[in-house]
Amino acid sequence: MKVLVFHIGADRYGLKLVSINRVLPLLALKQLPLAPAHVAGLMDYHGQPVPVLDLNLLAGVAGGADFYDSRILVVDYPAPDGSSHALGLLARHVRGIQDVPLTALADSGVASGAAPFLGQVASDANGMLQLIELEQLLTDQVRTLLFPAAAVAQAGGPA
Repeated sequence: MKVLVFHIGADRYGLKLVSINRVLPLLALKQLPLAPAHVAGLMDYHGQPVPVLDLNLLAGVAGGADFYDSRILVVDYPAPDGSSHALGLLARHVRGIQDVPLTALADSGVASGAAPFLGQVASDANGMLQLIELEQLLTDQVRTLLFPAAAVAQAGGPA
């Protein structure tokens, strides 16, 4: 399986390449007053507003400075109701694509209650790599904040 490798803090993480639509350089983001700290802002993506989350802050790691190898990963976030929404993920120290054999993946052995988006791990010559599970990335509260029309529609109200 091919994954895009990046860092959250000092540790390596990967997102399945099949989940990523586009990798963009850093863009100017419109700030969202009173939004949670991990919501970096909105980007204009082909004329549509797309929320961008800072993966460091979402994982509880200090955001820090942006680097030359920071990128915005545009993904189709799969909502529990079966719909999908464009979502930007601000990732720092993007290292490139790596092939991770399925046989190399193992459960971490640690319950990730506060961070259910942390998936399986694999080890290689560069150390450990942990997968990010896109489906588990957003809590219900954050999903409702970012995609309010979908939340209303799912509750059976007017869209």
